[in-house]
Formats: sequence, structure tokens, C-alpha cells
Amino acid sequence: MGTVVQLKNQINNSYFQLKDSVDDKLVLVEERIQSKLLSDVDLVKKMTDYHIETGGKRLRALLTLGAAKLCGYTKGGRDINLAACVEMIHGATLMHDDVIDVGNVRRGKKTLNLIWGNHSSILVGDYLLSRCFEMMVEDGNLEVLKLLSSTSSKIAQGEVLQLQHKGEIDMLEETYLKIITAKTAELFSAATKVGAILSNQKAKEKEALEFYGKNLGLTFQIADDTLDYNSDLKIFGKKIGKDFFEGKVTLPVILLFQKISSIEKNRLIDIFKQEVRSDEDLNFTLSLINKYNIINECYKKAEHFINLASNSLTVFKESNEKKILENLTSFSLERSF
Repeated sequence: MGTVVQLKNQINNSYFQLKDSVDDKLVLVEERIQSKLLSDVDLVKKMTDYHIETGGKRLRALLTLGAAKLCGYTKGGRDINLAACVEMIHGATLMHDDVIDVGNVRRGKKTLNLIWGNHSSILVGDYLLSRCFEMMVEDGNLEVLKLLSSTSSKIAQGEVLQLQHKGEIDMLEETYLKIITAKTAELFSAATKVGAILSNQKAKEKEALEFYGKNLGLTFQIADDTLDYNSDLKIFGKKIGKDFFEGKVTLPVILLFQKISSIEKNRLIDIFKQEVRSDEDLNFTLSLINKYNIINECYKKAEHFINLASNSLTVFKESNEKKILENLTSFSLERSF
């Protein structure tokens, strides 16, 4: 796929190309989500309506629709149902994430837990998951049920693993990759593999899309973690340093710790030992990240997964759908929204 510089020309077009190619179905996905989240309980309705209104890129749903289209799925609405299901699993994890992280901003708006409290947010997240399982059963395919239920389990375990290593400044890169694989990449992987399952593809095609989704997800999360030290609220809907203030040790900090002097290490250890970190602490950390060129190091790591994702699609014949998915890897690395 070439260097980061070469990728930049394709960045946002790839996302919109995918969105445009399945836009008619994405509208039906939104309708499906809304219909499945209807409730007679007033608070559930208020919270799910608010969740839907906050929007999002719907990238996981798009991946399911795009993968199904690549594999030639044209008849029926199973892709719509399962794209909605995948997106709702993601929504549930965000609700739970914001409680764990004591988050107050999501996509530039107040989080559910900030408005309605932690208890309601956890329960509504559970409500989304229960609706997802209903949709899996409605689909009637045991392979899909096994895949998505297993994915939900792995996401939960990834969250616990991250909590277990919170503030661990000398975390191994291997541990970090294990965390983001479970938390993020597994759902990307399931989203794309579902498209192959729907189309009754052979094992080779299923494995290719599974591998594509996993590596796309790893790229996406590495980019997201890197943006936290290189972004602002206006562009990305999140404040710089969110992970830092929550005490999360992500790739930029892991790579930084490997390069800095003993004196700098001691200061960084003290910073992450604190219950509360200050703006001064963040500015010190950012100065080190700039000093040691850590942002570029992170992107180099992400490029490895970009190449793996793109190369996995070689089993498919050349098509517009394939090209869009290949180009999407650059969007995951250097998106501007």
C-alpha cells in the first residue's frame, strides 16, 4: 500500500465510496436499528433515541454490507439485519465504555452516563445486547450466532484486560495488541466475515475477510490511540489527552517509554501512578512524544497491519467492491473525522 504520504490522497474518498455503494441499504439498517430499539419504558426510549441521534460513522455496518456485496449477496435482507446487529453490539460497548472510563463526551456530545447516570447506561447497554441476540436468532444461521456471540464475549474480556493493565507504564506491546484485538479488531473481523457467511462463501473467502477485518480494526484502533495525542475536539469529537487523563496506556506511551532517558522514565512513571493527571503532565508527555517522533513510529506500526489487510483480499477477483475495501485501509489510518 506504500507510505503514509502516498495513502493520503485516498483517505476520505474510500469511506464515502463505501458508504455511497451501499447507501440504499444503510438507510434500511438505520430503520432496523430504530425499530429494534423501540420500548414501552420511557427512559429506555429517551436514551436509545439520544444514542441514535448522536450518529457515528456506522463503519462496522458498512463493512458487513460491503463484504456481502463483494461476495455477491443480492437476495434478501439478511445483510441489513446483521449489519444493524453488528452496529448495535458496538453501541452497547460504547455505553459500557463510557461508564468504565467516566466519559463525558462522545462524538462531540454529552454521554448517556453523564445525563442519566451509570446504572441506566449499563442497563440500556445490556438492552442493546439482548436485542442483538434476538436478531441473531431471527437470522437462523448457527455459524453467525456462534461468531457474533463469541465476539461479544471477547470484547468484554478485552475490557477487563485493559482494566487489569491500567496505568501499567511498562506494558508490553504484545499485551497492548492483545487488548485492542479483543476490544476493537474482533468486531471488525466479525463484521466482514458475516458478509462471506451470508453469501455461502468457501472457507478461504471467509478466512480472508476475517483476516481483513481484524487487521483493519487494529489499524483503526492504533490510529485512534495516536490521535489522542495529536488531535482536537473540533475535528474528531474528542479532546486531546482523553486516554492520558483516564490513565490508559496505549501505543504512543508504550513506544515512548522504550526510548526515553532514565530521568524521563521516572517522571513518566510518577505521572501515571497519580490518580489525577494535570494539563502540565499532559504537556510534558506531549513534549516527549514530539521529541522522540512517536507519532510517526505509531503510524509505521499501523502500516504493517494496513498491508496485511489489503493483501488478504487477493483471493477475490478484481472489482469495484474490492477496490473500495482495499482503499478503506488508508481511511482507518489517516481519517479526518
